[in-house]
Amino acid sequence: MAIDPSKIKRYAHGSRVPGWDASVDLTKDPAVVPDPATTHVPEHVRDEIEALMAKYPDVRSAAIPALKIVQREHGWLSPTAMEQAACVLRLTPAYLVSVASFYDMFELAPKGQTDVYVCTNISCSLLGADELFAHAKDVLGGDPDFNLRAFECLGACDIAPMASVNGTYVGPLELEDIERLRDDVKAGREVLEDKQLRRRQAASKHWNR
Repeated sequence: MAIDPSKIKRYAHGSRVPGWDASVDLTKDPAVVPDPATTHVPEHVRDEIEALMAKYPDVRSAAIPALKIVQREHGWLSPTAMEQAACVLRLTPAYLVSVASFYDMFELAPKGQTDVYVCTNISCSLLGADELFAHAKDVLGGDPDFNLRAFECLGACDIAPMASVNGTYVGPLELEDIERLRDDVKAGREVLEDKQLRRRQAASKHWNR
């Protein structure tokens, strides 16, 4: 039986998901690899990426760690960051965008300096993560210092509900911990020091090996 196209739900502007091209400069030829003669790459960035490339038989295997390097350098994967990584790897920026857009840890738009990822997977969700994230949006959502997002799974179910703050795992969290988190960041203190996973007795033995 043939499919009736008129019965298929489409977006008002067509079949593509809104924002599908937000990370791509459609005015450029996607096949162009940046020219090393005209693309400035800081020496330490080049050295780090080239060291990664030497570890793999296919340079594309170094794409993810290379993107981490330029994101750390620029704060996000700006067009300049993408061009620098692509230049050293000898890949196209379009290829790197296709990789970066698949993973949650890459930022394709400017963001706040402090990353707060609230785990919302099943263990955390059952213990109140959805309410916790909603409260975090009220407290942190409008603050330019924070990059807040729900995260599918952070793999620390034993401290659910939990979050990652610039890579530091904290939990179990209560609603009032969000204000504490904000205040600790603003004051330059360690975030929720008493709830950090690495400070738990069992974890500390592992971290100090």
